[in-house]
Amino acid sequence: MALSEHEQRLLDQLEQQLHADDPKFAHSMASNTRGSMSTRRVVIGSLITIAGILVLLAGISQQFILLGVAGFLVMGAGVYFATTKPKSIEGGPTAGRPVKPASAGKSGFMTTLEDKWDERKRDQP
Repeated sequence: MALSEHEQRLLDQLEQQLHADDPKFAHSMASNTRGSMSTRRVVIGSLITIAGILVLLAGISQQFILLGVAGFLVMGAGVYFATTKPKSIEGGPTAGRPVKPASAGKSGFMTTLEDKWDERKRDQP
């Protein structure tokens, strides 16, 4: 369900206030597609893991311990590669979004929220 223009505007204002009041928390909660797991990494990591399992099985069947250990290490590296996020270079916590300086503090943020809530309730039939 899409948000109305008014709701989208309110959401943007709330987000800007959150960035102004607590930029560290806002950055940690921001949805960042660059930092999420990519399908490419999962596929490559899975292929490395399968290759490690094959090397491990070859080491077991040949009763060659070093080959089995190497296969286990390759398998672990593949799982690690598939499950970690790529390191990305970002421009900062807001990445292109202007942040207003926090002037009113937390009480101002809550007051604004309450005002907007009351305004929404008045607009509804």
